[in-house]
Formats: sequence, C-alpha cells, structure tokens
Amino acid sequence: MEITILLNGKKRTAEVRADTVLFDLLRDLGCASVKCGCETSACGLCTVLLDDKPVLSCSVLAVRADGRKVDTLEGLQDEASAFVGFIADQGAEQCGFCNPGFVMNTIALLRENPDPTDDEIRQYLAGNLCRCSGYEGQTRGIRAFLNAKKEGRL
Repeated sequence: MEITILLNGKKRTAEVRADTVLFDLLRDLGCASVKCGCETSACGLCTVLLDDKPVLSCSVLAVRADGRKVDTLEGLQDEASAFVGFIADQGAEQCGFCNPGFVMNTIALLRENPDPTDDEIRQYLAGNLCRCSGYEGQTRGIRAFLNAKKEGRL
C-alpha cells in the first residue's frame, strides 16, 4: 500500500505493508533519532510527533500516518537546541540513548504548557525510561531552561 506523509516538513511517499509500524518506516526513511528500546510501547524512545501530538511510533501502524504530519528530532533541531544543553548540564545525558524520546516529549510539553510545574514535567515525561540518570536531572534541566527564559537570559 502506498502512503504519503509530511515528514519533517517534506512530502514523502512510501510503499508499506499493512503491518508496518511507523517506527520501521521512519528508520527506513533515514530518521536515526527514532529509536526502539522495547517494542512494547513501554520505554518512550520511539516518540515522534504525529500532527503535533507525541505518539509511540512502535505502536502506530504506518498506514495510520497516511496524509498526516510526522516530526522527528531531525526536523526539530532548532526548537530542541534551546534546552538540550540545560539537560546535559544537569548530568541527565549520561549515555544519551533515551535523549531523543525525552527531547520530543519536552517539545510537546512546552508547546502545550509553556510554564509547567516540576510535577507536571515529571508527569509528562513519565513514559520515558532512563536507566542511567533517573529523571531528576531531566526535570532540573527543563526547570533551569524555563528559569533562564523567565530571567531573560535566552
């Protein structure tokens, strides 16, 4: 079956089987930031934005994305670069494997709620597994970014 998606702002057409998941299609299309750590929708590493909402690409059939907008970290570098340094400064980027999922969910969070509380940050990022640093470093990094914005340092 042929599908067309708007991937990171560019129209892409691909031939997929009925059982192809979005994760596999995105990897085939060169989106290396989309990772799969569990194949059970439990880790958050495969998070992408589908029509601006975070979804787990390992649990969405590619045909469900037909005619829709899909954004991966490759297409959101400018938006992500504003805060990823703050996360790294908190020691929350030890191995970096979970980072793309955290970054994608942080982008979605800040678009939806530009001034979240720490509890709201933790709740939004709860679906992302990090085996190295826990979640406090990511929360501190996002909070430091938001504080810097409020203080006019960005």
